[in-house]
Amino acid sequence: MELPSNLLADESSPEWMNKGDNAWQLTAATMVGLQSIPGLVILYGSLVKKTWAINSAFMAFYAFAAVLLCWVSWAFHMSFGDKMVFFLGKPGVALDEKFLLGKAFLGNFPNATMVFYQGVFAGITLILIAGALLGRMNIKAWMLFVPLWVTFSYSVTAFSIWCPDGWLAKRGVIDFAGGYVIHLSAGVAGFTAAYWVGPRSEKDREIFPEAANNMIMMLAGAGLLWMGWSGFNGGGPFMASTIASLAILNTHVCTAASIIVWVLLDTFYFGKPTVFGAVQGMITGLVCITPAAGVVQGWAAMLMGLISGSIPWYTMMVLHNKINFLNKIDDPMSVFHTHAVAGALGGILTGFFAVPKLCRLFYMVPNWENYVGLAYGLQNKGATRAGLKQMAVQIEAIVFVICFNVLMTSLICLVVGVMVPLRINNDVLLMGDKAIHGEDAFAMNSETAKFVNVKRNKIYDTQDFSSIHESRSLDELQMV
Repeated sequence: MELPSNLLADESSPEWMNKGDNAWQLTAATMVGLQSIPGLVILYGSLVKKTWAINSAFMAFYAFAAVLLCWVSWAFHMSFGDKMVFFLGKPGVALDEKFLLGKAFLGNFPNATMVFYQGVFAGITLILIAGALLGRMNIKAWMLFVPLWVTFSYSVTAFSIWCPDGWLAKRGVIDFAGGYVIHLSAGVAGFTAAYWVGPRSEKDREIFPEAANNMIMMLAGAGLLWMGWSGFNGGGPFMASTIASLAILNTHVCTAASIIVWVLLDTFYFGKPTVFGAVQGMITGLVCITPAAGVVQGWAAMLMGLISGSIPWYTMMVLHNKINFLNKIDDPMSVFHTHAVAGALGGILTGFFAVPKLCRLFYMVPNWENYVGLAYGLQNKGATRAGLKQMAVQIEAIVFVICFNVLMTSLICLVVGVMVPLRINNDVLLMGDKAIHGEDAFAMNSETAKFVNVKRNKIYDTQDFSSIHESRSLDELQMV
């Protein structure tokens, strides 16, 4: 019996490639990309004061573009290539046709798909770090920070945990889709960078987040982030499989539970629910389930949501104000609590709830000893030691990611600080977007908004369209 012509192998569809897996992986990668562009661009640009909307959105926009160029130029091979040392691969260009059309190191699709999929993960990590630095970081310093961090920090963590040759991967750490590599790293790095950059102006800190310029648009960005997580976690198995389906369902169950718990705690503690709180609960639920998405039962995902909606809530809303050191560091998007705390929490809970059978289906290995959650180790006679070992490996990875990111992020900030100031000066802080970019996010609402008629070389004042003013040279024309 012959296969249909569309299933036959040919030069563009080699025998090793699964068309369904390739299509799903490209879709998942695009969904993750949409979480960043426009998801986090909208979220950041809407949640800050209107005078910082452009700068905040631009930091995310720039980071995504810069990371992708670094990724294909050298960082992909440093993260997933041939081992140079036990924690890092050899740098190399990922642009050659022969390499890109060859089979990826995992999955039944080409390297080009893998490079793009992993590249959007690297991009969103830097954008998450930006959340801790909004409203005061020198944009030139940020432009230097991004390529340095993805090269010397992200690549090390990714290789150690996700690359088959990485030392933590060999020890059996479970990180389904980036609880350690992305969220814990971003939370720790963002908080560390915020320490070195310094705080926003006192006025900006006092009125945040009440001064958000558009809460409805913030929800639109948050919605893209939430729904995009279907690709974030659903792409983890590198195939359109039952584990991918389970991962997606667990992701949304955990997130929904986390939102409800956070909203209830806000209501009981502060007397009213808040949209900002609901979004924070959404993020902690998404982050917490990420290392466990496809290797835990649905009831465990719900329990993880209850925990991720309560413990990060307590550290952010109560404990943060009681610890002087935490209170001094200005973290506008609370990435320390929503990503570092929730990511570490997810890693520990993964070590507790991981189901051996699901881990075997995910990692496609016969060795059950490396992937036994402590809860199942305690239940099954003779497996307690394996469960304790798994928990120890999960904690070991948390300690490594925290210590490494504090050290490397500090070094990068110090190096960048030698070249350009890390923080904007106080005069520029008062003006925001206008001084930094020469642009206004809400020109239509500005009393001084003017539009240029390029054809006639004239400026039309929006306050009085009947008056037309002679213009300067075209090079000087801009919307002000």
